[in-house]
Amino acid sequence: MSKEVWKAGTLVYPVPAVMVSCGNYPEEKNIITVAWTGTVNTNPPMAYISLRPERFSYDIIKRTGEFVINLTTKKLVKACDFCGVKSGRDTDKFAALELTAQKASKISAPIIYESPVNIECRVKQIIPLGSHHMFLAEVVAVDVSAEYMDKTGKFHFNKTNPVCYSHGEYFALGEKLGSFGYSIRKKKPDALQNKNSSTTMKKPRKKNKK
Repeated sequence: MSKEVWKAGTLVYPVPAVMVSCGNYPEEKNIITVAWTGTVNTNPPMAYISLRPERFSYDIIKRTGEFVINLTTKKLVKACDFCGVKSGRDTDKFAALELTAQKASKISAPIIYESPVNIECRVKQIIPLGSHHMFLAEVVAVDVSAEYMDKTGKFHFNKTNPVCYSHGEYFALGEKLGSFGYSIRKKKPDALQNKNSSTTMKKPRKKNKK
């Protein structure tokens, strides 16, 4: 197999396509679609988004120091694309898309109620990198839709039909290939393996105060 050498570029795909909401709700609110986003630390929980300074949401987030990462699903993918091509300078995206702006639990920026996971972030540092500036932020709260919770307190994220973005196209997630550590895990009996096949997220435990 031969290889071609290309010039340097950002080709880490697929990536998450999220809708970032910002503004001092209820007076101000906007949504911007972001693909340059991710986790950077576990404790304290931290995430980032990278924006071009000319984007309308850039000055809002810089001024308020807050934003919400709203995860995107198959139902929301058209709204996600719309928020990436329309500017908040001349469009009320919440109204145009009939999305619900709801007060966040810890910050002033609104969450998108229709999104199953809303990650409330407070900016800790803005890092100019060139075409984009990185907003490094601490996650101060996570809001999840109760309809995807089971009786044991697990959140079944894959049931929300999440999507990703790759080379200008949106894709739904497909066949499950394994779970973390499966390459070295001893094989379970079929009945038990099927029972534990659902991908879940557990609610973080609260630390006991002494």
